[in-house]
Amino acid sequence: LKMKDCKRKLTLDRPATYQIKVPGELDERWTDWNGEMTVTIACDRDGLPITTLTGTFDQATLQGLLRRLYSLGIPLISVNCIDVA
Repeated sequence: LKMKDCKRKLTLDRPATYQIKVPGELDERWTDWNGEMTVTIACDRDGLPITTLTGTFDQATLQGLLRRLYSLGIPLISVNCIDVA
């Protein structure tokens, strides 16, 4: 690890990159959520589709996205912070 990497800290207002996995297939319209989100679809061990949403945003935007998924009745498989800006 470089020294500058050690100083990066997750905060409420600092953007971070998140991966959110949900069951099923979400379409490309989700890329419009914040302009920089990618949507990838893979299959689990049983051959069922899983969508991964990956994007960089702050905690408020993350909460909004999670609320949107909840309001649509889409359950979460996982939410992971993979990098802090």
